[in-house]
This record gives sequence, C-alpha cells and structure tokens, in this order.
Amino acid sequence: MVVTPELLSSFAILKALPEAVLTELAQQSSLLKFARRGIVLNAGKKEEQLCFLFEGRLQGVDFTIDGREVGLYFVEPGEFCGELGLFDHGPQPEYVIALTPAVVVSVPMSRLREIMLKSPGVASALGLKLAARVRQMTFQRSLLGLPNIAQRVCCQLWVLVPDKDKAISDKAHEQKGSSQSVTSISNPPTHMEIAIMLNVSRETVTRVFQTLQNRQIVKRDGSASLLVIDLRSLKDFAEGNKEL
Repeated sequence: MVVTPELLSSFAILKALPEAVLTELAQQSSLLKFARRGIVLNAGKKEEQLCFLFEGRLQGVDFTIDGREVGLYFVEPGEFCGELGLFDHGPQPEYVIALTPAVVVSVPMSRLREIMLKSPGVASALGLKLAARVRQMTFQRSLLGLPNIAQRVCCQLWVLVPDKDKAISDKAHEQKGSSQSVTSISNPPTHMEIAIMLNVSRETVTRVFQTLQNRQIVKRDGSASLLVIDLRSLKDFAEGNKEL
C-alpha cells in the first residue's frame, strides 16, 4: 500500500492542507507495519518522523530503574505520536510499542515542521495534542499516588468512558422511564495493559474486574467492547465516594 494524499487527508490534523502539499508530503512518507510488541519509536533516540496510526493500537511506555514496564498513554487509529521532537529537536522521551499488529504512516519530521510553521491550523492542532498529552500523563501520575488499588482501577476505567457527562445525564433520564441502555468502551485495554499503567499486577486488576462484574457494574462484550452498566457507581468508586 502506497501513501497517497487521500490517505494523509484521513488524519484530522492534515485534512485541511492544500492538495499540492499533501501530494508532496505523501511522496516523502512511508507505510510501516509492526508486529505485536514491535517498537515504533525508540526512547533516547532522535527520531526523524512523526507516526500516524492507521490500524491497530500503540502505547507509550517507559521503564523504571529496576526494569519494570510503565504504561503512559495509548495511541488509537487516527492519532499520532512522536510530536515532541517537532518543538525542541530533542530525542524521543519514551518508547512507543505496538499492542496489536499495527500499520503506521511515517511522515518526515523536518518537512512537517516546515508545514507547521507556515500553517497556524496545524501548529494549533499539534499544540493542543501536546497539551492534552501532558495533562493526561500528569493525571496518570496522580493515579499512582492513590493508596486504594481498586480505586486506581476504577479511575482508569472512568477515564475511558466516552462522553461522561452526557452518559450520566442520559442515565438519569432513563431512571424515570422504562428503557435501559448501557455505555460502551470500545476496544478496552487488556488487564495487563491497565496493570502497567497503574503499577499493579495483572492478577490485581483481574480481581477488581471480577468484583465489578459480580456487582453488575461492568460486563465484557467480547474482546472489542466493555459495557458499563452502572455509571454512577463506577464514578463513585473512582472518586472514592464508595469503597469497592
């Protein structure tokens, strides 16, 4: 599969670029395939490309001094990673690995930097993504300080719930009527992926999930979906208003 202007325009940050710029950028870009656990970006190395995820799922990871893997963030299809070097020309701060077989569009950082400096829209989108990443990693660090392990897991799940405020509001209206629906987390992380995000064992995460399932708060719907049946209780456990 060749990188085309149409493929590049499928990524939101590049969609508004002129056709001529997309054509030139496509000629300089390449399509890379990674097996599960393949290294997409190397920590400590000055990477020369920005990676746009077309298929699969990636995760930013680091390692503690004693060699334990720590999960930092996920990269979903349509998103990108490696953007920090655009701003400071420095090395990649963490590893990015493939959690599943993945297809990545590699775009040269030097050319993208030129485009960024000439396109306020691209610069703004990159800045917003970088700010969101910093906020997410700051929040992730705060989770590690929670002494209650079950609360950590519930917080991590609560972060993954889409449109939380709307979902809670919809649930409140449903309670007045007879209909009932659930909120779905698409492609939820595995127990192991959650474990390395929270610095706990996989077995610990599994035990918390079993408790949540037994209390009919969440329910697995195959490997591609996690159903949240009781949003209010999950929120209360995440905020420490209740103990699991």
